Amino acid sequence: MDEDIRKPPRNHDVGANLDALSVNELEERIGLLEAEIARLRAAIASKGDSRAAAEAAFKF
Repeated sequence: MDEDIRKPPRNHDVGANLDALSVNELEERIGLLEAEIARLRAAIASKGDSRAAAEAAFKF
């Protein structure tokens, strides 16, 4: 019987069919994507900080 219970994936494939997902599952995916966006923004900020430091070190 456990086979009949559908578990939502812990990831989201961009462009995946969303028709079979419940509102709750869609909200969970939004949360996953928002967390990933925050992670990507932090990586961009970190790279910007590193670049600014490198530019300052090599500025004559």
